[in-house]
Amino acid sequence: MKKRPVRKSLQEYARGIAGGLLFSFPLLFTMEVWWAGFIATPFQLLIMVVVTYLLLLGYNRYAGMRPGASWRSVFIDSVEEMGLGIILSFAVLYVLNRIQFGEMSADEIMGKIIIEAMAVSIGVSIGTAQLGSPEDEREEEDEVQTEAKEAGWRTGLRSKVSLVVLALCGSVIVGGNVAPTEEVVLLAVGAAPFHILLMALLSLALSVVVVYFSDFHGTGRHQNGDLFFAITVDTCLSYLTALAASAFLLWFFGRFEGVSFEIAIAQCIVLGVLASLGASAGRLLIK
Repeated sequence: MKKRPVRKSLQEYARGIAGGLLFSFPLLFTMEVWWAGFIATPFQLLIMVVVTYLLLLGYNRYAGMRPGASWRSVFIDSVEEMGLGIILSFAVLYVLNRIQFGEMSADEIMGKIIIEAMAVSIGVSIGTAQLGSPEDEREEEDEVQTEAKEAGWRTGLRSKVSLVVLALCGSVIVGGNVAPTEEVVLLAVGAAPFHILLMALLSLALSVVVVYFSDFHGTGRHQNGDLFFAITVDTCLSYLTALAASAFLLWFFGRFEGVSFEIAIAQCIVLGVLASLGASAGRLLIK
């Protein structure tokens, strides 16, 4: 494996820091997230860490800057990104006076840092991969083309896995900025079934428009005969992924406690409007 120059490694760290802050600043400034860190149980924090690490593994392996990298490199990169996310979260929260040694318990401080760090880590991974120079992009394209030639039969499966990973990352980054707030519950409780249906249809329509009619470079590869099938499968897969991410985020931030099943589903669809936009647009912005 070719050793990367120190200058290039430092550039990647700089891009990671920029991406981590760019995608996570809204969460770092959100009171509900600070409160979630205070009330989160160790089990919830463990689940958040595990889910985030799996997302980082998937993104770095299937959609990151070096898709042909070995699993060993993927594991190491994911650990580094999570560690950088923890450092950035601590630094920003301390500057904002949200961490006060002597006045807060160690559990509260760790809860805040861990919850914030998970979103920052995903941003770090995206920033490292996507804020590169044109030379880096050409290297990535060469690696993708070489890998595709060597493993052509896996291209279809890899494409779907990539789609889900990108959709999850986009959903978490965009939907996570709203999931902790009271507005999601307020909208879900006040909406009639007709409005919930319209929200679901709007989410699907936005997914189709953003992915397939916004100069998406993959559209041209489909023939007219299977274009409709590709749109249907990819859009449904992206929307289901966004709903699953919405459900996880809402559960984590305690939005399902004390509400009926219908209200819980309504909340998922309400948040799904943003999450689906993040899932579809994320495939354009962070791919």
